[in-house]
Amino acid sequence: MFSISLSQIKNTIMADVIDYEIHGEEMQYVEIELDPQEGVVAESGSFMMMDDGLQMSTIFGDGSNQEKGVLGKLFSAGKRLLTGESLFMTVFSNTSGQKRKVSFASPYPGSIIPIDLSKKDGKFICQKDAFLCAAKGVAIGIEFSKKLGRGFFGGEGFIMQKLEGDGMAFVHAGGSICKRELKVGEKLKVDTGCLVGFTQNVNYDIEFVGGIKNTVFGGEGLFFATLQGPGTVYIQSLPFSRLASRVIASIPRTGGSSKGEGSLLGGLGNLLDGDNSF
Repeated sequence: MFSISLSQIKNTIMADVIDYEIHGEEMQYVEIELDPQEGVVAESGSFMMMDDGLQMSTIFGDGSNQEKGVLGKLFSAGKRLLTGESLFMTVFSNTSGQKRKVSFASPYPGSIIPIDLSKKDGKFICQKDAFLCAAKGVAIGIEFSKKLGRGFFGGEGFIMQKLEGDGMAFVHAGGSICKRELKVGEKLKVDTGCLVGFTQNVNYDIEFVGGIKNTVFGGEGLFFATLQGPGTVYIQSLPFSRLASRVIASIPRTGGSSKGEGSLLGGLGNLLDGDNSF
């Protein structure tokens, strides 16, 4: 069990202090322990299980208590539409007098990354569908790209998610995770789909792969994501889009057996196996 101690951040609403433990290997889930009156906000559909004594409520916005009035809540919820997420989020609050636990699961095979925002200068930028859950008080907003090239070709469009506050947040990514600490001026080139997130000091842009053969026959896309330090970068080995495209490509188009698909001898193999459907 990991215990997170949060320091005061001036002019910022303190998020709840939560303990957590991440379970599993390929299909992970995070178990969060809440003290009385503590809460955690989660993406709709990520809930797995909870102890008795926890109250679940659906809200507009992110539950950071930074929106005031109806217009503020509508604006916060509207920002989530721009990232492709639901208007609603779910808050789980411990209304009992004892510690209680609640768990949230990854939506696809991969890893859950704990982000202590108090150690990331209060802000972390991530891909639009990466957020899983966070301590109540963390603000989940949007980050606009100010560069046209990055917006059109960066893989994430003009909008990414930003997590702000001083509490714990959890993001999920596909496959295995690589964490790179970039020094001042150090540059890293990443496939645009493999980028999970980075700290606010990292300079994020895109770069053309170059070369006619690379462009036409490389099969790796036309652009790299370039990240220049200082700061921390998280990279995933299996983007969900890549996983989905492989699954779609392996589905038999006629409803028959998929044995031998992807091979020039696939049809002949079906005949030899006694499967005459193509």
